[in-house]
Amino acid sequence: GPSSVLRKWFSHDPGKWSAFRQRYFRELDARPETWTRIVSAARRGRVTLVYSSHDTHHNNAVALQEYIQRRLRPSHETS
Repeated sequence: GPSSVLRKWFSHDPGKWSAFRQRYFRELDARPETWTRIVSAARRGRVTLVYSSHDTHHNNAVALQEYIQRRLRPSHETS
């Protein structure tokens, strides 16, 4: 998940959604060990992302899903 600092800053404010995604994606880019297993698992089958927010459209699992889907595209092949 996102860092505590980022989660607290976002505070589930839909007005910050775009900026939250950008910041979260930068955090993920800096720590590939946090998402490479998820990409590998997604290549083999379905992956379930769990979240605890009441907002089903603006939460870290939705952002992570987008990030992972981008990594599954052929132009983002990782070793």
